[in-house]
Amino acid sequence: MMESPDFVRTSLAASITLGLKRGRFYRNARLYCINLLIHYDKGCSANCSYCGLQKLRPGTYNEKSFIRVDWPLYSTDEIIKRMQEREDKIERVCISMITRRKAVLDTMEIAKRIKEKTDIPISFLISPTVILPDDLEDFKKSGADKIGIAIDAATPELFEKHRGKSVKGPHKWERYITVFKEAVSIFGKGNVGSHFIVGLGETEREMVRAIQFIKDLGGETHLFSFYPEKGSLLENQSPPPIGTYRRIQIARYLIDNEISRYESMQFNAKDQIIDFGVDITPYIEDGECFMTSGCVGKKGRVACNRPYANERPGDNIRNHPFPPEPHDIEKIKKEIFLYD
Repeated sequence: MMESPDFVRTSLAASITLGLKRGRFYRNARLYCINLLIHYDKGCSANCSYCGLQKLRPGTYNEKSFIRVDWPLYSTDEIIKRMQEREDKIERVCISMITRRKAVLDTMEIAKRIKEKTDIPISFLISPTVILPDDLEDFKKSGADKIGIAIDAATPELFEKHRGKSVKGPHKWERYITVFKEAVSIFGKGNVGSHFIVGLGETEREMVRAIQFIKDLGGETHLFSFYPEKGSLLENQSPPPIGTYRRIQIARYLIDNEISRYESMQFNAKDQIIDFGVDITPYIEDGECFMTSGCVGKKGRVACNRPYANERPGDNIRNHPFPPEPHDIEKIKKEIFLYD
């Protein structure tokens, strides 16, 4: 069977970067992180409301998209060979588990194979639901230097609604937070990141509080804007308003860089941010806070820049995969204080 660890799925962007698919990136963006996804014919055992891989979504696992695009399947050896040939252009590789116990061992096996052939830093995006006590130490021994944990929902209640028993899923908020703390203790502060998705029903106040919570645990936040996946339970839900996303991007940047804190920010009656606790003008002009947040690579910059994972290529970029240009900044300035 064509399953992991001998086969692995790659994002469409990674496939293009590795020369496995033909294509171009809008505005000449470049991908610096090769995103890999563990693959089994039985698929993922979870049923998260927003995810294209949810077990109850119609179709076989091979037919299911993820982040709205196909993730083609290739042999692990071919992927590693292509990475070797382009090692000077690749700053990180991220191996993403699905929720199956076998994925834990296969993720480590793939990492070991990559480490034998390259010096590319490796991140694991793990599923705490299937993690056992010794796994985190073993992850480090197998070659991972950073861990990602996709909490996604900003509150325990929303986590349960979108990932727990409410959608016939196995995940529990408490388990995710416990494993997050354990990962920080093993990998160190700043080496464990949480994914949060803006637009799952939270208020701005709740999202900013969650980002501060993760920072105080010693982690960082990798921010996503919800975009509906066809065939998922949330296929008809709209992305969050652009003003909301811009404000939370700024708040995340200020918190993760220890420039401001949740407690210093002010919110209106709708729990929307109206004051960030500091003058945000220089951070808007710099534009870095509007770029994709993710694991850094060997050059010290964000490598996991996920071009157009939050939106379709065009004029309405939410996470810039490159430094925003002056015309981008002018557009963003008009969006920051749009309230609905």
